[in-house]
Amino acid sequence: MKIAITGANGFVGKKLTEFLVEKGFDVKRISRLLIFGDPEGLASAVAGADAVIHLAGAPVMRRWTKKNRRVIYNSRVISTWNLTKALNMLEAEQKPEVLISISAVGIYATGRQHDEQSLDFNGQFPGKLAVDWENASIDLDKNIRRIIFRSGIVLGKESQIIQNLLPLFRIGLGGRIGNGRQPFPFIHIDDLTRAFYEAIINKNFQGIYNLVAPDQVTNKTFTLLMSQKLNKPAFFHVPSGFLRLIYGKASVMLLESPSVVPKGLTDIGFPFCYPTLSETLDEIVSPRVNRTK
Repeated sequence: MKIAITGANGFVGKKLTEFLVEKGFDVKRISRLLIFGDPEGLASAVAGADAVIHLAGAPVMRRWTKKNRRVIYNSRVISTWNLTKALNMLEAEQKPEVLISISAVGIYATGRQHDEQSLDFNGQFPGKLAVDWENASIDLDKNIRRIIFRSGIVLGKESQIIQNLLPLFRIGLGGRIGNGRQPFPFIHIDDLTRAFYEAIINKNFQGIYNLVAPDQVTNKTFTLLMSQKLNKPAFFHVPSGFLRLIYGKASVMLLESPSVVPKGLTDIGFPFCYPTLSETLDEIVSPRVNRTK
């Protein structure tokens, strides 16, 4: 089976590519130049693929200057619109069976719990971005299965958040962010890669799925569990004002978050290998036998 993938150089893209290659798939990486180039060239690049995975997107966690917002927006919305147009241009026998696109739980309003049926969206930049991002593929050929994974924070040994925080926790400088009460929707990288794999091979997958673990935890819970796993204190905390000084309006990405449940994955019977934050952190800080095989 042939898979075309964009955004293959990021953490998620690399791990997913490795996983799919191990499963025997022929994976073709689609370059950024093709994604933003002529749709005909992009169509030629993805022609004949059985599945197309769209992960491309510039980092959101930086100051939302006018220039940065444009880069973030175009990297997601324009690239998705361009890819959709390219797929629609293909002859029927050259079209993929499925398009799987990443999105984010930041689409949801903060302060309440959401499953995939929720239309209570975040009115700030992250929510508006995610809505346009998802709608960019709304006109996809109806003969192509369209799947959107709204991902939570992706955790793994090599994920950016773990790379940034683990050294601090190891020396006892870990701590909560802001008041710590904000929800912490997360997904282990191994469960993420398995969800994409299942979406490729299982034709019952269709539509939008919250790609988060079932465990409902907060930033404070994450802090306490991480300190316990490492047997280190976690008395410090990052004040809200400091984050606003560093990131400006983008600080809401750290200080506010929706509570999200994976109803779609649960209903379809997806078996999480790391359903709880405790199990997730155990794998990250104290490696166990790999449970994804």
